[in-house]
Amino acid sequence: MAAHCSAVVPDRNVDWNPVRIASFAHMRALAWHHDMLYAARRYTLLRTRMQGNAVVRWEEVATYQPSLFRTLTSFAPLSSRLFRDGLHALAVLPTGHVIAAVPHAIVTLAPGEREFRVSHRVLRGTRPLHLACTPKNLVVWGEYFDNPQRDEVHIYASTDQGVHWDVAYTFPRGTIRHVHNVVYDEFEDCFWVLTGDEGRECRILRASCDFKYLDAVIEGDQQARSAALVPTRDALYFSSDTPQEKNHVYRLDRRGVLADVAPLSSSSIYGCRVGGAIFFSTMVEPSAINPGQNVYLCGSPDGDRWQQILQGKKDRWSMRFFQYGNALLPDGTNTTRLLAVTTIALQNASLETTLWSV
Repeated sequence: MAAHCSAVVPDRNVDWNPVRIASFAHMRALAWHHDMLYAARRYTLLRTRMQGNAVVRWEEVATYQPSLFRTLTSFAPLSSRLFRDGLHALAVLPTGHVIAAVPHAIVTLAPGEREFRVSHRVLRGTRPLHLACTPKNLVVWGEYFDNPQRDEVHIYASTDQGVHWDVAYTFPRGTIRHVHNVVYDEFEDCFWVLTGDEGRECRILRASCDFKYLDAVIEGDQQARSAALVPTRDALYFSSDTPQEKNHVYRLDRRGVLADVAPLSSSSIYGCRVGGAIFFSTMVEPSAINPGQNVYLCGSPDGDRWQQILQGKKDRWSMRFFQYGNALLPDGTNTTRLLAVTTIALQNASLETTLWSV
């Protein structure tokens, strides 16, 4: 698959810039599994093993067979954006099993198989935003749906490589709107659960891996409204996701001390770590407080010094129907020195994945 020039460019006003290695059209980076990067083209899963800055060679892993309607809509870029087609969240287990989210379903792939099978139908909302897994092959995800009535919200878990799913925890009616993310923390062997959207619904909670214990660590205002959290040995870094206020990156150290470490131009829902470097992206969404039309990638080589290092401009298509401008950062554990970024709804760079040396 040939590389081509990207419309996402480094910010020339900073002294720490990643170097672009390659870019790939019509591809969504989904997750790292050590030095292996998994990505999707429509409903086909691809992967490549990174070796330094060598030429990237993708191999096809498996496919998912959607309905005929989604097979057709997924082939045209605008209809694919309109209907949110394709593979989305993905987790790779130590056993080699792969779990993914597609529209209205969780699908599972066993080692050696070439086609995903449906293991759970998503009845509320389209799909979860993320999947999380532990070294013991526990996989979890939280419900993400509109929920205007504030019905109860479930976190689901599987202990048999995604074959069966059970409710691991239920937020009672009236407590939250939905779950933005569940993140596994290898340093404390726990999960961090991020919820929203208003008042005390905005929470960052620490959960034991069996979900018998779940405690709110931060809650109660729009700065606790988060969808992206990156654990490190010394601290947790998270970004706020609010159209109602200015957004920031925060550092919560392991002693519980909270600090505002960087301003953001708008809401942020993706973050990742590459070695000791930490990254959060921003998105373009309708907001009087955050009116900008550029997507930025904010990064720090050490967690202390923060800069805007990449930027791209929202395209002309409707945000309501054809998605907000955004830069997606894959989940999983990345043992390389490479950063993968997938841009959505940007000028000349919609559903494009770029690789950067950091």
